[in-house]
Parts: sequence; C-alpha cells; structure tokens
Amino acid sequence: MFADKWNRHIVLYPHDKVFRCLLEPLIPRWLKPNHITVSRIFLTPPVLYFLFVEDYRIGVPLFLLVALTDAIDGSLARVRRQITEWGVLYDPLADKLLIGSVLFLIVLRHINFYLGISLLVVEVGLIVGGWIRKRRGRVEPANVWGKIKMLTEVIGITLLLIALWLDISLLVDLSIGTLAVALVVAIVSVLAKIK
Repeated sequence: MFADKWNRHIVLYPHDKVFRCLLEPLIPRWLKPNHITVSRIFLTPPVLYFLFVEDYRIGVPLFLLVALTDAIDGSLARVRRQITEWGVLYDPLADKLLIGSVLFLIVLRHINFYLGISLLVVEVGLIVGGWIRKRRGRVEPANVWGKIKMLTEVIGITLLLIALWLDISLLVDLSIGTLAVALVVAIVSVLAKIK
C-alpha cells in the first residue's frame, strides 16, 4: 500500500533522466535501492577509519563513493518505481550517519567548531523530527531543501578532505563557506518540515 502510494505519482528529476540513460541499465534487476542504502550504512565505519588514521588517499575517494550511493539509490528508486517506506525512513538516516560522523570526526577537529556543532544539532533535529512524524503516522520523503543540504554538505566536506590530503589551505576557506551555506539550507529544510 505504501509503495503504491509513493510509486504512483513519481516525478523524475533531471539527474534521474540522465541516470536512467547511463547507469540504470548497468545495475542488475535484483539490486534494490534499499540494498544500496544498507551498503552506505556498512561502508560508513571504513570511511571513518581511513579518515581517522588520516589515510586520505583511501578515505577521500571512499567517502565520495559512499556519498554517491545516496544519489544512486534515490534515482534507482524513482526510475524503477521501487520507493518503500523502509527506504523513505532509512535512506535519510544513512545519510545523516555518514555526514554526521564525518562532521564530528573531521569538521570539528579541523575547522570552525561552532559551525560543525550547529550542523550536527540540525542533523539530530531532523532525525528526531522524522521519528516524531513516524510515531504520528506521517512518513514523508526528503524535500528539495534536504537534497540541497546533503549536496552542499558533501561538497563542503570533500573540499576540506582534499585540503587536508593535498595541503591546499584555500580549500579550507571554500569548505567553511560551503558548510555555512549547508547550515542555512538545513535550517530552511527543518522549517519546511514544520507544519
């Protein structure tokens, strides 16, 4: 019933159409979007390990690969009409696990502590808000602001990781600016969810 509700009126984003032409044919039919979400959860600890030991030549590409699975599972779910209640609940949780833990490990240690804490507080607020809505019987997919928030966080974190890896201090400032934008978008995302 839930899947029918969400899969009946799917709107494909422009990147979904590109995904459908280029990547979707390469993905086996047995591989479901929820499998990719689970892989993101299980790959987050190795990402954290390599970033913690400052092995950026493995940690940075692995972070990017794991972050990319968010776009892949979302596009796959929309293109193949495989949106499920489990995916709507756990895909954002997998994102927050990855982003929140990298924010905690890297951003708080290497750049503005207060910016990192603010982003973590908003992430926790989004998790708690989703849990409250679920308890009230309302399950909602991420809004456009949530998608923009995730993208800007990934860009900001990636800039910081590359700065640490290749010792390019200019990228630290770009990272701070991008993460500040992510914070503003995150606040808008929270406000958009309040009804």
